[in-house]
Amino acid sequence: MDKALTEMDLNLLRMLKVLVETRNTYKTAEILGISQTSVSRGVAKLKETFGDHLFLRKAHGIEPSELAIQLSEATVEMLNPVAKVIDSFSNFEPFQFRGTVSISVNTYILEVFGERLIKLLFSKLPNAKVELDFWQNQSLRDMLNGKIDYALQISNFPFPQDIYSHHVKTVTSGILARKNHPVLKEGNEWERIHELPIVQLYLAGVNYDKSALHDIYQLKGYQANVVLKTHSLKAALHTVKTTDAICFSSSYVAELGKDLDVHPLPLVADEHKRFDIIGGYLQTRRSYPLNQYLHQTLQDFFNSVEQP
Repeated sequence: MDKALTEMDLNLLRMLKVLVETRNTYKTAEILGISQTSVSRGVAKLKETFGDHLFLRKAHGIEPSELAIQLSEATVEMLNPVAKVIDSFSNFEPFQFRGTVSISVNTYILEVFGERLIKLLFSKLPNAKVELDFWQNQSLRDMLNGKIDYALQISNFPFPQDIYSHHVKTVTSGILARKNHPVLKEGNEWERIHELPIVQLYLAGVNYDKSALHDIYQLKGYQANVVLKTHSLKAALHTVKTTDAICFSSSYVAELGKDLDVHPLPLVADEHKRFDIIGGYLQTRRSYPLNQYLHQTLQDFFNSVEQP
């Protein structure tokens, strides 16, 4: 079978996929634009390779076996990346592109900008199928395997050399607190705020065990009083609005909730006053028109978004 597979015409696999979908040789011939005789010959060749029980004859068509169904699914997985490459290099027209675009985004960037990002992508790639998901534990592996076209992360996430990364935007950090906070309305000096309860935002695999927040407090001779550690922005903002707890974040996050103020950070090192949003995609795809288009589109978007 190995020799037969290496010599197999890809058109036979396309035919198998359509046969599984239509369960009819006449309809298959019509869809592929070939004669029914050619389809019959193709079925015979497929049975030569995979066995006579690949398809069973029925009164009004054919019945695909479990093997035929699985082969059809495998064919889709195999041919989709090939189709994507062809689409990318053959006179790429964003408004005509009908492939799938997969973008993985840092959880908090997605929470803040998700609605605007999806509007942007549908306006720039109106016929594409868009997958916009938050960055997960397996996302780096998926990206290296070519399943993710573009990623948006924050600067404390180190992309490997296989991924081309570039600066997208610098965001100024601040202290989120409820309006008329009894301490912060008097000032933001360390002496005033170091005992305040803290809501700490974290991401699994990024800063759960090791956080710059604790390092900053220790450098000042204090212990961070973290009362809530969460990756949920809703939980974090609810706690900040209803208690005296503070959260080190940005004014973008403050826009997601009501009755919140953003205060300047107390005296800290320059590297803690801001963080960067980083874009990235595979080095091997730097010449792909689709990836170049995503790169420029997202860069232009973040250039246009002013921090409140």
